[in-house]
Amino acid sequence: MPHSLPRASHHEAHRSQHVGWLRAAVLGANDGLISTASLVVGMAAAGTSTHTLLLTALAGLVAGALSMAAGEYVSVSSQADTEAADRAREEAELAERPDFELEELKQIYVQRGLSPELAGQVAHQLTARDALSAHLRDELGLTEHGQARPLQAALASAAAFAAGALPPILLVLLWSLPGLTGAITASTLVLLAVLGALAARLGGAPVLRGAARVLFWGAMAMAATALLGHLFGAAPVA
Repeated sequence: MPHSLPRASHHEAHRSQHVGWLRAAVLGANDGLISTASLVVGMAAAGTSTHTLLLTALAGLVAGALSMAAGEYVSVSSQADTEAADRAREEAELAERPDFELEELKQIYVQRGLSPELAGQVAHQLTARDALSAHLRDELGLTEHGQARPLQAALASAAAFAAGALPPILLVLLWSLPGLTGAITASTLVLLAVLGALAARLGGAPVLRGAARVLFWGAMAMAATALLGHLFGAAPVA
């Protein structure tokens, strides 16, 4: 009895499909957690009141989230503008020099290992189906899942920053002041390790390395702000 053929509708999930939102989300969460925790640790080391700590943390959340959103929007918009310009140029070249573009596509496939005859057939068929998509993908490396989306990146960054900033703010609300610095430092390091490991796993990188590099920079940031608080604060507290 003959075996049935594999279904043509099979889809494989690849990590590269998540690069855009993953990069923005991880960057935003790391920044929100590290910057907010560092602000609170520095201010607590300077001997400020709980009310001032809470106000500082909330201001840091709002300013940081908006800053991340604006930065991502401007950055990804520049990428989108470049992609749009490349698309317009390719459309013009296809309209003005279709034979040259067909030969160019053929040579791309030859360089990738196809015979000239097979490369010519592939180029003809893809051009007949969707010439622009073929050139954007194989000549310029532009694909649909990698397309720049400024608004999506901005919203993801802002939301991730806010999520990362929430744990230090909750600790300010729930923890008594004398032990606040230690509680925020410990919890932040644990969360950074988890976040770094998760990001590394989703991206296919070594988990321990991903956790270690995030831990290092988070510890450095909190140590620096705590030192400033002790040096310039009026009455340092634990």
